[in-house]
Amino acid sequence: MTTDDTGRLAGSLSRELRHLVMLLRRTTAGQPVTAQQYSVLGSLEGAPRRMSELAEEHGVQLPTMTVQINRLEDAGLVARGTDASDARVRTVELTSEGRSRLHAVRQARITYLSRQLDRLTAEERRAISAALPALAKLGRG
Repeated sequence: MTTDDTGRLAGSLSRELRHLVMLLRRTTAGQPVTAQQYSVLGSLEGAPRRMSELAEEHGVQLPTMTVQINRLEDAGLVARGTDASDARVRTVELTSEGRSRLHAVRQARITYLSRQLDRLTAEERRAISAALPALAKLGRG
């Protein structure tokens, strides 16, 4: 594949991923929590995280992440804590309500995608399945 071919593929992939993301965001439209905030909740699913880590992961400045966390905390979806190794460091973790809301959003998105996948041919679904490992590799940098 030439550099031009790779560039065209990257452009096409970027465009299609944008469309898919926009479609998935519609599944939660009209809810009080934004798609970006749901993304932050997803980042907290595994364990409490430092604010600076969250800001870096989401490609925003610390003050921007602080605003998002404040809103999520006000909604009862996250709680602040301290790092066990350094009490000066503030961490953020999911509350049970945050975990429940995150699960509900995931289920809504999976339901939506399932309906969309059902509209494809078996061959098209196999092609998507075959592409998943490469897409996962791209997504992990």
